[in-house]
Amino acid sequence: MKDYKNSEAPVTTVTFDKNQIEDQTANIYKAIAIMSKRAVQVSEDLKHELVEKLEEFATYNDSLEEVFENKEQIEVSRFYEKLPKSTSIAVDEWLKDEIYFRDPEEENDNLE
Repeated sequence: MKDYKNSEAPVTTVTFDKNQIEDQTANIYKAIAIMSKRAVQVSEDLKHELVEKLEEFATYNDSLEEVFENKEQIEVSRFYEKLPKSTSIAVDEWLKDEIYFRDPEEENDNLE
């Protein structure tokens, strides 16, 4: 699992050159599909990591009277809220050529 905490992806909205995005595939739609699949992977990784950290602070009391704010749990949640969005991370990785992808259709064409 990659460490997304040190990602250089932007936290705010940015614009990219269309040609820069489609350079690797020569098809903007294929590039967007690849980045969206990567964004889903990143999102799942971050969610899994967050759930693991929050479970450390979980209390299993059934009493409603003992509800209290857990400061550590709030700090962890806020930290993950401040991270770049999964789509920004995926676009950043794509532009840095860090995403491996393959096209099964092209591989089948090469075999024939």
